[in-house]
Amino acid sequence: MKTFETIPEKLTLTHDLSDSELSVLLQSDKNDAALFKSADALRRKIYKDEVYIRGLIEFTNYCRNNCYYCGIRHDNKNAERYRLSKEEILSCCTEGYSLGFRTFVLQGGEDEYYTDKLICEIVYRIRSQFPDCAITLSIGEKSRESYKAFFDAGANRYLLRHETADEKHYKKLHPPGMSLENRKRCLYDLKEIGYQTGSGFMVGSPFQTTENIIRDLRFLQELKPDMIGIGPFITHQDTPFKSYKSGTLELTLRLISILRLMFPYALIPATTALGTINPKGRELGLKSGANVVMPNLSPPSVRKKYELYENKICTGEEAAQCRGCLENRVKSAGYRIVTDIGNVKRETDIC
Repeated sequence: MKTFETIPEKLTLTHDLSDSELSVLLQSDKNDAALFKSADALRRKIYKDEVYIRGLIEFTNYCRNNCYYCGIRHDNKNAERYRLSKEEILSCCTEGYSLGFRTFVLQGGEDEYYTDKLICEIVYRIRSQFPDCAITLSIGEKSRESYKAFFDAGANRYLLRHETADEKHYKKLHPPGMSLENRKRCLYDLKEIGYQTGSGFMVGSPFQTTENIIRDLRFLQELKPDMIGIGPFITHQDTPFKSYKSGTLELTLRLISILRLMFPYALIPATTALGTINPKGRELGLKSGANVVMPNLSPPSVRKKYELYENKICTGEEAAQCRGCLENRVKSAGYRIVTDIGNVKRETDIC
């Protein structure tokens, strides 16, 4: 049996660790430098210096749910609600396409105003107008039939974070009526239908333990998602969790590196939340193994209103300014933005 000098070396070469080894990595910073270096080397081996851009369109901040951590939860009476029309969404795509975006991410709360028929119409219009683009939806829990209808209309990617894979922890973060069982059902339905599927979890959410995080990693190993999105929990004053501490940059970066080494071919974003808790957060995320950024294509007038957490960055810039600013940031970190759709690579693609 091969022996390894360090835990990061073992993770780099085997893409897996025991629970006890993961616990050591997660709870100490002494391995961080080796983790970051190994994760960056692996992502460069597979994806070179390429960073894929996703045009994010936050088209509604209405939501039927009352997740305890979320600023657009149904019972937040201080939220200034908005919805974008079909024409406004298409206008965002048109502007984004001219700026080089080839993936559009339609994200919103679980807003029942947008019926399956309306979502299908929007997706079909985008697919017809921009046939060379990827269309990603991130609109929460739906029935299998709804997911299939969206897929048939032209959507080919779906993002749905599981948030926590521990049942007890899930119940502490969500109100009665929501269940981890249904969230997992949605994810498996999406994969079976044929979507490139993304999941992920919050880092540093209230009541989260190291054991919870390890369970998250084990669930992702079982699900085998194409995309993995994690970001720090950040408080919002109008939620039941307003007095809890936010997640840390350090643990989030550590987990990005662990995820890159466990899932070498995954698309992993350096999230806006990372940039919110630290001015260089997104750049540090890229250096830790991330390879996706998602600038905002939503109209500037509504960006501040899509406030999942407080002090969200990049709420006033025009899309072109945001694209240019981010391109410079990515370049300063040693990478380059590319304009193709950025399909997830497989082991068979790397010879």
